[in-house]
Order: sequence, then C-alpha cells, then structure tokens
Amino acid sequence: MKLDILAIGVHPDDIELSCAGTLLKHISLGKKCGILDLTAGELGTRGSAELRLKEAADAAKILGVSVRDNLKMADGFFKNDKEHQLEIIKKIREYQPEIILCNAVSDRHPDHGRAAALVSDACFYSGLIRIETLLNGLNQQKWRPKAVYHYIQDRQLKPDFIVDVTGFVDKKMEAVKAFKSQFHNPESNEPESPISVKNFLDVVKSKMTVWGRDAGFEFAEGFTVERTIGINNLFHFI
Repeated sequence: MKLDILAIGVHPDDIELSCAGTLLKHISLGKKCGILDLTAGELGTRGSAELRLKEAADAAKILGVSVRDNLKMADGFFKNDKEHQLEIIKKIREYQPEIILCNAVSDRHPDHGRAAALVSDACFYSGLIRIETLLNGLNQQKWRPKAVYHYIQDRQLKPDFIVDVTGFVDKKMEAVKAFKSQFHNPESNEPESPISVKNFLDVVKSKMTVWGRDAGFEFAEGFTVERTIGINNLFHFI
C-alpha cells in the first residue's frame, strides 16, 4: 500500500495527541495516511498492552487512516541500532511514504527523543541500495521519504512551522479519547500519571490555540525540521 504520509510514534496515542489534526486535514484533501506504532506502550502507568492496542485500533477508525501497524519493539528498551533500524526500513519500503511524521527530537519522555533519532536514521538508510530487505521473500526497492517532520509533544519547543488544523480539532480529540485507559477517569483506581490529571486534555487543546495564534489560525499543530526548509517563492507563506 502506497502512502502519502506515514506518522510514526513510539507509543500508541503519541500520534493522536501530537499530529492527528494534521492527518485528518490531509485525509480530507485526498491524501492516503497511515500510522506505525513502534511499541504497544506496555510500560505505561495505566492500562495494559492489550488494551492499548485495542484503543489504538478504535482511534485509527475514528481518524480514517488507511493502515495502522505496530512493530512490537520493547517499550523503554529499544535502541537506535541496526536491528531496530532495519525493522523500520522494511516498513518505509513497504508503504513508500512521501512524508514521515515522527516523535519530538527532545522531550520529557526519553523514548520520544530516542525514537526521533531512530526513525530519522532509518529514513536515510532506507534510501541506500546496498541495504537489502525482504518482504514476503521478495527484495524490497530502496525508498527515501522526501521529508521527515518531528511533531512537538510535551516540551514547549519552538516550531519551525505549524499546520492549520482548524475544523479538525473535535475529531482529533475524539481519537485521543479513544485511549480511555490513559486519561482522567474519576472512577478509575489506577495510579495517576502525568497525562491522567484532570486538566490534561484541556492543555492539549490550549497548546493548539497558542501555536495557531501567531499565524492567525484558531488551532494549529507544531513541527520541527532537522534540515533547512526551502520554498519556491515568497508567496507560499502568504
């Protein structure tokens, strides 16, 4: 399946919290989008791996993505090494995305920054013809995405650009809430986590208004880029 955008997150719900509005907008524009989770989030304070995977499937239906996949890497203990890079390379070559969205380059959770480097490196190596991978016993063709963008997560990083997601916020928050085990529930007896506090989802929505304000948007999502951003002409920014 050829994708236009592949959003990669180390934990189920990373995508929903950080760039679901961007996916929803591009799906509405006719683009084919997919999600690749690296782990099942089995080290999370609340819920379980099995429950997180079910919630991820529910969220995928709400978003309308073409595919949601999971590499089942070890939550907290995956590495940026050849073994893990090859797993991601196989998926990049399978889905051949033009654009990849992935974790923040620096964040409160150490998995996020490590996953950002892992995915970024895999995107580069996926374009090397001498790295051979197989899918169903057949050689895969090399593929390098045209761009890798890092969505912003917990830390207040300065975005290199923002995407107007006005009109898609309600659907995004519906997808976020599909992860019922992770967020505030007054009837839950599970321990509190940084994202289960009562006002967390309000914070998620408020951050989108802050990013949008400077550009004159009602809501926006922020991204950083590891390379220099180029434009064809100055009118692209109007």
